[in-house]
Amino acid sequence: MPPARIYHNPKCSTSRKTLELLRDNGIEPEIIQYLKTPPTRAELAQMITDAGIDVRTAVRKRESLYGELDLASASDDELLDAMAAHPILIERPFVVTSKGTRLARPMDSVRDIL
Repeated sequence: MPPARIYHNPKCSTSRKTLELLRDNGIEPEIIQYLKTPPTRAELAQMITDAGIDVRTAVRKRESLYGELDLASASDDELLDAMAAHPILIERPFVVTSKGTRLARPMDSVRDIL
């Protein structure tokens, strides 16, 4: 396994800055452009659990699709299904290292797994 993995969206400034933070710390991560190669529902659920967050925290509520799919009152299972079917709904970036998993929101939360 590489020293780190980042679920990256190159159009996202937080994702780009997190990638830069990893590289500034001497880590060249495996870069997974999750819109092109999305995690499976099971992988996504595991990352959320490993990051110690709830499913709702991992959803991009500002995406128009969130409202279009009426996800505000969705269950965790329904949210996971929606994120697996529409990876644009996954909050970004997730970073995975041998020391743990973090959703880089805020970006500094990644520092404790470097």
